Amino acid sequence: MSQAIGDLDINLLIALDALLRDENVTHAAQRLNITQSALSGRLTRLRQVFNDPLFVPASTGRGMTATPHALALKPELERLLESLTRFVQSAQVFDPATSTRTFRIAATDNPAAILAPDLMPLIHAQAPRARIALTLPDKARIGETLAQGDVDLFIGAAEDATPDLIGRTLFKEEFVTAQRIGHPRGTGPLTAEEFARLDHLLISTSGGGFSGVIDDAMGEIGLARRVSVSIQSYALAPLVIASTDCLCTLPRRFLERFTDTLEIYPTPVPLGLFAVKLFWHPKMSGDPAHAWLRGMVMEAARDSRQRRPG
Repeated sequence: MSQAIGDLDINLLIALDALLRDENVTHAAQRLNITQSALSGRLTRLRQVFNDPLFVPASTGRGMTATPHALALKPELERLLESLTRFVQSAQVFDPATSTRTFRIAATDNPAAILAPDLMPLIHAQAPRARIALTLPDKARIGETLAQGDVDLFIGAAEDATPDLIGRTLFKEEFVTAQRIGHPRGTGPLTAEEFARLDHLLISTSGGGFSGVIDDAMGEIGLARRVSVSIQSYALAPLVIASTDCLCTLPRRFLERFTDTLEIYPTPVPLGLFAVKLFWHPKMSGDPAHAWLRGMVMEAARDSRQRRPG
């Protein structure tokens, strides 16, 4: 039986269906848009697979008559071809309004904090039954996890991706510095010297760190700052800043969401822009659901500067 299954292909099944419908090689060949000799060859293979003639000449001398074995196959063959049709259509058609698919996005903490507040409402507005899993990436295995389908997308820095992935820049962002409203230093422009004198909060995604790229940049101009608080979560940063005299330097798109409690200033240390990119495995490029998800992420990135909490 396993060999017989291996000998079958969809073209043979379609040929059998056409022959059962028409009981005539000429008409069935026309239905399939192939030559009579090609259909005769497929019928020969079908007879070998099923070990049955399947069709014999009609007593009228015109057309063919299906054997009892062929007639017994007919209802199951129709159901099988209908299932195959639905299978192909399900792979090519995606309706977000009815989809129950689970999408998995691996994102480093920085872009996740920037994009998630816009992305989640956007997705749920179009796909209310879909589920979203936003996870921290295993950077050492990001190419492998995308290739295996463990995650659908990776959002992060270019240096964390592998060369085989497709990448698109979502946005380029700048760092700004925030302080609480009513900070004792006042509201004047920050100088580099004042920036160095004040206490700072730092987000250490690995946990427990007290220095980062800002400290490296300050060292290049001969200054150092005091990081008095180190946290691991972006979500906690606005709460801590609003209740202490610490400064915090983070992406503008993130901090601008909290201007009801925070004041934002240009960072007086040259840091430059950083790029946030979207990555996926090439095998997913043609998947309609995946293309829709990519579109949602790109739209959230385009709109994030204009969107504000209600």
